[in-house]
Amino acid sequence: MSTTYDAAVDSLSPPDAPPRRWRPLTIAAAVVAAVLVLVAAFGAGWVAHSRNHPGEGSVEAGFARDMSSHHAQAVEMAMLALNKSTQPDLRLLAGEIAQAQQAQIGMMQTWLRSWGLEPTGHEPPMSWMTDGASLMQNGLMPGMASAADMASLREATAGEFDRLFLRLMQQHHLGGIHMVEGVLTETSEPDVVWLAQSMAKNQRSELEFIQQILTKIGA
Repeated sequence: MSTTYDAAVDSLSPPDAPPRRWRPLTIAAAVVAAVLVLVAAFGAGWVAHSRNHPGEGSVEAGFARDMSSHHAQAVEMAMLALNKSTQPDLRLLAGEIAQAQQAQIGMMQTWLRSWGLEPTGHEPPMSWMTDGASLMQNGLMPGMASAADMASLREATAGEFDRLFLRLMQQHHLGGIHMVEGVLTETSEPDVVWLAQSMAKNQRSELEFIQQILTKIGA
């Protein structure tokens, strides 16, 4: 029976077919080749996916790092207002700023981690923006309060504090919006575009509120 079966199989094979004893090796080689193709395809896909992430020195990374620092000062100023001001509208504004900008810092730091980047980089502040270097004043990013301004804010009380806080925050928001407009002209990263647009919308609305409070308190 075995001899008859082998003869029948051999009769179905082309005349130049290799002996049947080589077929298991051929199948094994085909399996190995298929595995290598899958590994190569996976590797290529992973590399392509990695390359889609903003890298070190990118506009997106620079913006996330600089805006995190910019926001951190606004949060500090807002917390001072919550502790020192008695104006209900100003306290409402300060609470909104602290909550929104701290949440946005968290989002930007999450981006950096997901891109495999450190929270801080080696490039100078604002180097990601085309005209960024020209916007730096005394080592400060656009709209940021100086160390002297922050010291004055911490020492101010009552109405003096309210007026100084509103003026400094007004300047801070205007600078932040300029940075947002800068990144929107240079990135197409969906998350960055979405957050930058949200920042611009929120801060323009808060600028209107700041002006209303200034008018209300006669500043």
